[in-house]
Amino acid sequence: MRLKFTKMHGLGNDFVMLDAITQRVKLSPERVRQIADRHTGIGCDQLLLVEAPRDPDVDFRYRIYNSDGSEVENCGNGARCFARFVRERRLTSKENILVETAAGILELKVQDGDQVSVDMGPPILEPQQVPFDADIQAESYPLQVDGETYTIGAVSMGNPHAVLLVEDVDTAPVDSLGAAIECHPRFPQKVNVGFLQIQDRKTARLRVFERGVGETRACGTGACGAMVAARLRGLVDEELQITLPGGTLTIHWPGPGEPVTMTGPATAVYHGQIVL
Repeated sequence: MRLKFTKMHGLGNDFVMLDAITQRVKLSPERVRQIADRHTGIGCDQLLLVEAPRDPDVDFRYRIYNSDGSEVENCGNGARCFARFVRERRLTSKENILVETAAGILELKVQDGDQVSVDMGPPILEPQQVPFDADIQAESYPLQVDGETYTIGAVSMGNPHAVLLVEDVDTAPVDSLGAAIECHPRFPQKVNVGFLQIQDRKTARLRVFERGVGETRACGTGACGAMVAARLRGLVDEELQITLPGGTLTIHWPGPGEPVTMTGPATAVYHGQIVL
């Protein structure tokens, strides 16, 4: 099977984009791992698949696979790359694009330059829907890991996120603690883990250990989840500049019940073909 692809990234969070509308694509977890392998494949954090919609009221269906072959619900950086990809491949000329995902409908808005704004919808805060094992909804929760107790925020942006406040993201134990929390039994579907350093009410720094991937240079849903967790505790204003290792995202959230809006760049790196 010969597949045309595009390599893209959003703040260094990199993707292989596959168009399953104009070419036939058959994926299995093994094939996803083969493509995502940085030594013997193309290499990526996630593989994104563009399909025709099942819902006639939207423009596309969008599926997301982690580098370990697992399919996940949502990816903010990937959504921005998706919008640029379908326009550059001339699959649409729209600037406002409605996309069907496993987590629901996303609205993508292509702006000047390489900027794309994504309406991520309202955050999910009810623990059972995150999903997270807790009796009642709260702004934060205690979580025991290896004999230590940490305070986390638990939120879903279509995929689950645990958010910890840290004094310095540069020295935070992202690999070790992130891996331990990712598989914590209180998160039955595993979880993405954000380490958030608040600088002031308008700016913050973030590192994210992504479920099924490990630490990435950026995570769009992670930035949205971090904003929600911080704002619920009254620590930030409704617009926050969040700087990740790969660059900066602008996150806007008025408060509970309102949608989270994420704005940032999406960049095409190269086009090619791969034989599987």
